[in-house]
Amino acid sequence: MRKLLVSALVMMAPAAAHAAEAAAKVADGSSTFFAVTVVTAGFGLAVSTLCAAIGQGMLAGKAMEGIARQPEAAARIQTAMLLGLAFIESLVIYVLLIAFILLFANPFRTIFAG
Repeated sequence: MRKLLVSALVMMAPAAAHAAEAAAKVADGSSTFFAVTVVTAGFGLAVSTLCAAIGQGMLAGKAMEGIARQPEAAARIQTAMLLGLAFIESLVIYVLLIAFILLFANPFRTIFAG
């Protein structure tokens, strides 16, 4: 799992460097604030999606292992698995909602954008 996280960060590094470089070139404070907001929203969504995918994979694997060990409990295990998957996915949807708020109705714009 550590290799997966490191490879994900290595793949995101050029995009983050490009966004930081573009933000440094812009002299206007509001444009810099918007660029930082876009990078923050994108990074938060990427990290939450990666963690949710890892969690969902582990949950499905353990559920299949449990069903293989006790086939008579398959219905209860499947119900618990689906409930867990819904909770994991809801966390990513909350991060998506926060990213949309930061991008389109940012409450911090008046404070930091000057």
